[in-house]
Amino acid sequence: MGRVRVLGLAALVLAGCIPSAHSAQIPSRASGATVQSAQQILEARVAEIGREFNGVVGIAVREVDTGWSTSWNGGRYFPQQSVSKFWVSLTAFRQVDAGRLSLSQPVTIRREDLTLFHQPIAAQVGPNGFTTTLEDLIVRALTQSDNTCNDAVLRTVGGPSAVRAMLADNRISGIRFGPGERLMQAQIAGLQWQPSFSIGQAFYAARNQVPDERRRTLFEAYVADPIDGATPDALVDGLSRLRRGELLSPASTERMLSIMSRTRTGPERLTGGLAPGWRIAHKTGTGQQFGGAQAGYNDIGILTSPEGRHYAVAVMIGRTTVPNRVRMDMMQSVTRAVIAYDEGLRWAGEGFRRR
Repeated sequence: MGRVRVLGLAALVLAGCIPSAHSAQIPSRASGATVQSAQQILEARVAEIGREFNGVVGIAVREVDTGWSTSWNGGRYFPQQSVSKFWVSLTAFRQVDAGRLSLSQPVTIRREDLTLFHQPIAAQVGPNGFTTTLEDLIVRALTQSDNTCNDAVLRTVGGPSAVRAMLADNRISGIRFGPGERLMQAQIAGLQWQPSFSIGQAFYAARNQVPDERRRTLFEAYVADPIDGATPDALVDGLSRLRRGELLSPASTERMLSIMSRTRTGPERLTGGLAPGWRIAHKTGTGQQFGGAQAGYNDIGILTSPEGRHYAVAVMIGRTTVPNRVRMDMMQSVTRAVIAYDEGLRWAGEGFRRR
């Protein structure tokens, strides 16, 4: 059992929220005071994690089943980067539910469709392109964070305006959707997108020619007011609504969450703090660096306890210079804090009431 989890449980015991080992019986239902005490402990722990991190970070946790939530910088906009792929795939599944798209429909990726940064599918795109299905592109976009696959899904659903319309139609506020990967990343770097940037190291070479002062100005402007910004509170709201089946059909809900549970990126971010029996369906995001600082280092997802309780979690780092190991440890501490909270409610009987 991790140190944070032990401390969390110890605090619950001291607060009178968990029966001691000598208690004759675990209560079948926790009192309102018990739940409130557990919530206060988690609130304090989330604030402590956020306050102690050397960087600008936002953290939000929401109990999917009850709607209770807590956050640190929860209403501040943070760069999403590849977290925004969540909204693209959600838009695609909604159009599938509406009968406008089919997961099995073919989509062809051509060389001119290639983008930049992480795009494993590029190795399969030959002179005649590469044809696969919409579902395969969604899987690659979510589990591998493949930028070219995500751009192809985005084009298929109707572009950025279609994603924004989906957000508006479902009254999902606190989310901004940018102009697409190529245009946004070029803009952050002080460039105008050129198709040649998708080949080899061409983008990096062009970026290296941009004067440092211009890059610094644009980098800091993006961090301060990200065009693809999202608030942690809005992210956990969207995740919770997906899990509750409010955004997609039952079949599409389960399919999308199943895909997200196979995410390969960020295995030591939120995922690294999981306890035995716990599961996560999540999406990571990682932005550009300049002068030793990173803009956007994120992970959002739904944690599921062994008994089937769900927690939506978002950890969004807007800007930091600390090593990756420190960032990942911070994210893992959030996961462990949620698990400690759930453990406290379970021992107090609250978890069994909600099942």
